[in-house]
Amino acid sequence: MTQERSLEEQVWDQLRLCYDYEIPVNIVELGLIYEAIASDLADGGKEVLVRMTFTSPMCPMGDLIQKDVERRVATVPSVKKVRVEIAFEPPWDPSRMSEAAKLQLGML
Repeated sequence: MTQERSLEEQVWDQLRLCYDYEIPVNIVELGLIYEAIASDLADGGKEVLVRMTFTSPMCPMGDLIQKDVERRVATVPSVKKVRVEIAFEPPWDPSRMSEAAKLQLGML
């Protein structure tokens, strides 16, 4: 019998399916997601706030990445609302990347 994945795990699974269109690594491994917080809505569903950044404040694909995050997180059962907050503090730098991302991009 398999254990059902928690809402938080499902949200992070969906975020791992989102990619920066200019870098072949998902946005979680790139370190672009600062946090994903679920809270209860009055109707019994969940709202998820995703606080994230981009590799650059002038990211030409920022709108597409944000829409992809909203669309994918909204597919998680019980999620009724998704808010994406773009933050540039702290600023992104390559130290936020996972070891796997650095390896994939030839940085190790």
